[in-house]
Amino acid sequence: MSVLTVNKNNFDSVKTSSKPVLLDFYADWCGPCRMVSPLVDEIAEENPQYLIGKINVDNEPELASAFKVTSIPTLVVIKDGKVTHQSAGVKPKEQILALLDGNA
Repeated sequence: MSVLTVNKNNFDSVKTSSKPVLLDFYADWCGPCRMVSPLVDEIAEENPQYLIGKINVDNEPELASAFKVTSIPTLVVIKDGKVTHQSAGVKPKEQILALLDGNA
């Protein structure tokens, strides 16, 4: 499954997904974001049981504000419409998967 570009127009359908959702808040100019992005892409390709989305904070400041994103990259996990985990900073792939599995 590929990564979905999330914006305010499709956010409601993402939030209410029956699958656990991983959102990657990033910016194109952010070095640490460029380190996390390929890991998020790999997770999306290898784990079709999850819905993986990326939100560019420069293009979607309302969504970044709604999630109180103050530093990037920030990863947010949503299950059953509720945020279960939110974590800022670079994480290895195993930690990102642990967030999704609820083992973080």
